[in-house]
This record gives sequence, C-alpha cells and structure tokens, in this order.
Amino acid sequence: MDIADKREMDFGILTNIGLEPLGFEAGQTIIEQDTTGHEMYLVHKGRVAIVVNGAQVEEVGAGGVFGEMGLIDGSPRSASVLALEPSEVVPVTERTFLYLIHETPYFALDVMRTLTARVRHMNEKILTL
Repeated sequence: MDIADKREMDFGILTNIGLEPLGFEAGQTIIEQDTTGHEMYLVHKGRVAIVVNGAQVEEVGAGGVFGEMGLIDGSPRSASVLALEPSEVVPVTERTFLYLIHETPYFALDVMRTLTARVRHMNEKILTL
C-alpha cells in the first residue's frame, strides 16, 4: 500500500534553505523502532518500507513522508523504516515543518491526510484480526 502517491513536493524550497537529502543504500535502516526522534522525513528519491515489529506495513515512494508522529509528539518511534532501494530522504525538524507550512500551506494538509490514511489502514487491519 502506498498512501503517499499524491501532490508532488517541491524539493527546491528545501535546498533553498540549505537542506540536503541523506542517502541510504537498499536494506539500510533510516529509523529504528522505539528510538527517540524529533524529525520527520520527505522521500526525495527511492522507496522505503515502514516496518512494525518486523512486519512491513507500508511502502513510501518519492514525495511521501514518514516519521511524522515523532515530529508531532516526540514519542519513541512506533516503526522502523528501511530503504528498499537506493534512496534519498530529507530530514524535517519542527522549525522546518513550520516554515514549510507557512510557505506551502497544502504541505500540512498532505501530512495530515497521510497520517489519517495510516490510522484508517491500521484500523482496517485490526478489524480483520
């Protein structure tokens, strides 16, 4: 399931403020479940897997986001994220998040839609147990 297939993110706005993508090889861990994190990530290139307790629950491609819950509430990560192929991701801190909302108001709506879709997907999985 790829929830993130939607509006294209203009990565130029990120490079204009000095943010550069971080590169990961296929199989490399980007986020580890239960660790603390205070940023989310935008996928610039490639595809990543969201993994909960060893089970892949979602794939996110270019233009998608992950790690938004850690940015919002600062709680330990609820999932690991692994690169499925060579990938580039841009870390977004709270300060950058607020800037993006100011400069591109639909960005916040896209993040909320992604988060809502993930909750709905997990609810559907729970109902089938």
